[in-house]
Amino acid sequence: MRYEAPGSVDEAVALLAGADGCRVLAGGTDLLVQLRAGMISPSVIVDIKNIPELTSISEKDGVFTVGAAVPGAELSEHAALCKAWPGVVEGMDLVGSTQIQGRASLGGNLCNASPAADSVPAMIAARAVCIIAGPNGQREAPVEDVAIGPGKTSLAKGEFVVSIRLPKRPPHSGDAYLRFIPRTEMDIAVVGAGVSLTLDDSGTCTDARVSLGAVAARALIVDAGAKALIGTKVDDAALEALGAACSAAATPITDKRGTIEFRTKVSGVMARRAAAIALERARSN
Repeated sequence: MRYEAPGSVDEAVALLAGADGCRVLAGGTDLLVQLRAGMISPSVIVDIKNIPELTSISEKDGVFTVGAAVPGAELSEHAALCKAWPGVVEGMDLVGSTQIQGRASLGGNLCNASPAADSVPAMIAARAVCIIAGPNGQREAPVEDVAIGPGKTSLAKGEFVVSIRLPKRPPHSGDAYLRFIPRTEMDIAVVGAGVSLTLDDSGTCTDARVSLGAVAARALIVDAGAKALIGTKVDDAALEALGAACSAAATPITDKRGTIEFRTKVSGVMARRAAAIALERARSN
């Protein structure tokens, strides 16, 4: 196994496209575990942390661009990002321990393609877009189009995620991410829910986006949940309708962490609670 640490996006693309069995190393919190467990045997590991675009956060005209290898701890310390997108930051902040936060990244959490990835529903709710580099240049793709199943992505050979772009927020906008786990921390989501919404000056919801994690083979977009909020004051009736839509959309499996029935019900509960937090944040912005 060969280790490479390119200093540019083009060098990384050339390495990834030039050999079979390459794997990208961002924080390594999933990749190194898989190596030690004998689950993978890559021919080349391409460490992308020496590429400046991968390890920086920038903001222009309200649009944030977050490098795919920026550690979660840096996100939590970025005041402007935390103010604009608290739900995205708190989704990433739930990944692992303090030590893991020094390594784990949005790009790694996304490209590991776990259905239970905590940052992904929040990014989907935020309408985040990935900037992807590959042999044919750069392209953009919505976050929801990258992970297509457990451990599988839509990335072609030679491609990798360079950064994640979060759009400018209108006034009176808020987002939130919540998950249910059996323990108080450091566990895998049984259900995760991300909600982003915008209010007009009268407090009526004019836009919403809802996503669920850990209740299907990939994170879900729940359009019916968003429709339940838009045009309302996000009152109790709207939240009940949101919860019902999310429970109806969930298609979980039964495993050691929860039954189908439990996870279906909790999908609605988590979505309602996340929407209530997003609402309070929108009212304060």
